[in-house]
Amino acid sequence: MGELHVQMNITLDGVIQANGGPSEQDAGFGYAGWEAPYGDDESGALVVADIQRSDALLLGRTTYDIWRGYWPFQRDPIGDVFNNQPKYVASRGTPELSWEGSTQVRDAAADVGAIRERHRETHVWGSADLCQTLFREGLVDQVNLWVCPVVVGEGKKLWPAGTMPSRYELAEPPRAFPGGSILLRYRHVDGPPETGISGAS
Repeated sequence: MGELHVQMNITLDGVIQANGGPSEQDAGFGYAGWEAPYGDDESGALVVADIQRSDALLLGRTTYDIWRGYWPFQRDPIGDVFNNQPKYVASRGTPELSWEGSTQVRDAAADVGAIRERHRETHVWGSADLCQTLFREGLVDQVNLWVCPVVVGEGKKLWPAGTMPSRYELAEPPRAFPGGSILLRYRHVDGPPETGISGAS
């Protein structure tokens, strides 16, 4: 059975917008590129290893449009994977499917389940709006969070107000890296969040 993993760079206050730099969609956002100061060789090697385990990409329209203008022209370990694997773009509009191997997904809620089963490990990067659909439909098996030690106070969040309540458990111990980031891998657990009273006997 295949799995769907959300791969995300995220700030301490939960923002995922424009981690790698500004795009046309980030007008007015003052902290594009907030991830850059926290990279290092060790975490970079692990990102590449994670990407090499995937065999499909699922992206929202905005992320897809940014990536199709960049990755097709990159000949490196990441570009080699992305350019040679199937790519699915979730959009009800008319995306320009110029990136080789791209297929449109018009109804993510209805169609992503089949994509998830078709591939061993489908990865989602960015794509904040798409992620909300995937969380709501219970299609996310694992969330891999690259947490950067920065608070930006604005921007799109992975879990904004109104997100479907859910719970997760650690898939492995957290890992800290020399540049300051921490990798948290969480597996989805069925059922609503549990509650209790701390310290109760």
